[in-house]
Amino acid sequence: MKLFLLFFTLMCVKDTEAQTKRHYMEITACSDTDKEYMIGDDEEVWFYADFVKKQGVIWRLRSLIRSVTPGYEGAETNMPICKQNLEAWRKDFKDMPVAQDAPQSSIYPKQKMQLGSANTLICHSARFFPPPVRVRWTKNNVDVTDKSTLSQYYPNEDKTFNQFSHLPFTPQEGDVYTCTVEHKALQIPDTKTWEVDVELPSVGPAVFCGVGLAVGLLGVATGTFFLVKGNQCN
Repeated sequence: MKLFLLFFTLMCVKDTEAQTKRHYMEITACSDTDKEYMIGDDEEVWFYADFVKKQGVIWRLRSLIRSVTPGYEGAETNMPICKQNLEAWRKDFKDMPVAQDAPQSSIYPKQKMQLGSANTLICHSARFFPPPVRVRWTKNNVDVTDKSTLSQYYPNEDKTFNQFSHLPFTPQEGDVYTCTVEHKALQIPDTKTWEVDVELPSVGPAVFCGVGLAVGLLGVATGTFFLVKGNQCN
């Protein structure tokens, strides 16, 4: 598994309007093939660099962001420094074991499922360290990973990370989806399965009510019949 170097900056910022304190975070990460730059707080991402589209993405526009966001160019500037430090760390820490936490994975739809309606499946990799994780998707045993997207890393207070993979899909009855998460702390990849299983509306209460009503009406009709017969005999 490739080595991933992370620079993690954390400081406390006071929100004077809400009279609360937020933890400001800045993450620079790189490996031989991947790179990431993100700014946010302990609730959400504010800005991240999309190195595929070569542009910065402002996730939430706040006054504080304008003063701390260096933009995409700043993120690119950080990458050569990260790569240089990565090479130095390879030499200095090559024999030192790295703490590892295996991801806790789950799979679920973004919205309430309806057959034939567009939706999104989410594969959540939670509380892992170190990055990265690799996520693969299948639909009915056919690889559909190329149709999925992978989110930025979201840090936790314990310095582990979360990441989300999204797969657009239109549920059809009988379809079976899997997401497989690979991480250096896992001895074997962790595969979660999600099946399109439509629950039919329960007919039990309606049936019982109908039977009860029919029996009740039959009882009334029978009682009326015997009452009329009795009057005729008198």
